[in-house]
Amino acid sequence: MKQSNKIKTIVILILLIIFGIIAARHFVGLHFKKKFSVRPAPGVIISKVDETIFFKSIETFGTAIARNSKTYRVKENDIVGNFNIDERFVKKGDIIVALKDNQNIIAEFAGKLGKREIAQGVLGSDSLIITLDDIKNIFIDIKIPENYVGVIKKGLKAEISSSAFKKNFKGKIDSVSSRIDPSTRSILARVIVKNNKFQIIPGQLMTVKIIYDEEKELGVPESAVTIQGNTSFVYIVEDNIAKKRNIEIGKRNFGKVSVVSGLEKNEEVVIEGVSKVRNNLKVKILKSKN
Repeated sequence: MKQSNKIKTIVILILLIIFGIIAARHFVGLHFKKKFSVRPAPGVIISKVDETIFFKSIETFGTAIARNSKTYRVKENDIVGNFNIDERFVKKGDIIVALKDNQNIIAEFAGKLGKREIAQGVLGSDSLIITLDDIKNIFIDIKIPENYVGVIKKGLKAEISSSAFKKNFKGKIDSVSSRIDPSTRSILARVIVKNNKFQIIPGQLMTVKIIYDEEKELGVPESAVTIQGNTSFVYIVEDNIAKKRNIEIGKRNFGKVSVVSGLEKNEEVVIEGVSKVRNNLKVKILKSKN
């Protein structure tokens, strides 16, 4: 009898120890779960939804042409006095070169002078060729593919650039041909560019971007938009809570995406830290870019 009671007592003690271990593990697990499951809110950078100019463009290239050009040929022996045309600008009516017997060469328009050498041994190599170019305005003739005939027209804006400069020049389409070239399936257009600092010189190859379909639309940085299949969405922030919002996107320009629908002006969207954000998650705003 005593032996039986002793065995029962041992079994009960073992069961109590097992229960205690299970209970302890449960409560310790709850403690650590509570301690480590509360993660700090991810830091994000936000930006306000605002209106931006979006457009389509056609990019091509062409050669710079002076608005007016004139070439003069003179014999060196006929020149009176010192002759210097380096970096020289003249006005209309100025004497370009003084010659014997008062047969002076007069500028027919304002412009910049230049000199073109004649190779030795060529007939008339004792002569000089002097050039006069009006480069205050520069023309660039460009060829546009015929599928753009419906949009290309006089007055459209143009951005002109060159590998020689770290800047863009502003221009516009001055004229458009009335015919399509059947051999190239393109239409010729002429762009006029303001060249007030005389940086562009005739003969220079220029890249031309024609701007069309300009519209002011709501826009957000490309980094704010996540695309999954046919769905595009952003995270807006309200009271430090990120909320997923599906949107419809349109044009892209200069790192921004136009928003056709889904957002309102001045709403705030996450533009950096998007990968750490989930719907209805609390976030910490590190910076706001306007």
